[in-house]
Amino acid sequence: MNTHEQRHRSMHLNDRALFSGEQLLRLQDAVYEFCWLLNRGYARHSVTQLVGDHHQLVKRQRLAISRAACSNISRELRQATCLRIEQIKDRPLVIDGFNLIISVETAMAGGLLLRCCDGCIRDIASIHGTYRQVHETRQSIELIGHVLQAFSPANVLWLFDQPVSNSGRLAGMVRDIANTYCWNWQAELTDNPDQVIRSSCNVAISSDSAILDGGVQWVNLSAYLITHHFHEPWLIDFSGALNKPE
Repeated sequence: MNTHEQRHRSMHLNDRALFSGEQLLRLQDAVYEFCWLLNRGYARHSVTQLVGDHHQLVKRQRLAISRAACSNISRELRQATCLRIEQIKDRPLVIDGFNLIISVETAMAGGLLLRCCDGCIRDIASIHGTYRQVHETRQSIELIGHVLQAFSPANVLWLFDQPVSNSGRLAGMVRDIANTYCWNWQAELTDNPDQVIRSSCNVAISSDSAILDGGVQWVNLSAYLITHHFHEPWLIDFSGALNKPE
């Protein structure tokens, strides 16, 4: 195994304890409170600290509730602009590369996934400026590709964060796989994929809230993949938090 690889993007050492039993009940309450405060105009970073401190959550739990929660307005906007996967036929796509690949890698390795309030499935991995390939990387890209090609998009543009170490290596793998299967794909590096995707006319594939709140048309591909192609993934469901009675 070379220095640019790790074995799997699976669960962290304490995840079973942090996301089960009484801890999980506490997190369900925390996500509800997080949404309640967002609905009343509180800033996300302030809510993370306020709710996290109130429930004495550790860093990974705080990251989880922050990714799971959204306001009613955000959920309605995201649902209104979300397309069915069948609607990508003959349309150009733009993919938030790290966002999608890491979630699929996590699912393949049995890591923790969250079904969030907006219907997206998100991981709580963090690459900290450096992406390291895992055993599931190539298999994840191939799965994504076979599923997408079954719905016949016009073409696919993958975008990766230029500042992230090894992004060029991952883009090269995407190109290599595309060449192998004769898929009409491109893979590019850019300093700010979020901005490029928000300003693109292509259908977006991402679960990044900063992209989705820009009003782009998008496909919830990570949720489609994990729902249809994984048997019993480790998936914690926070999707009902916004509907919890006062």
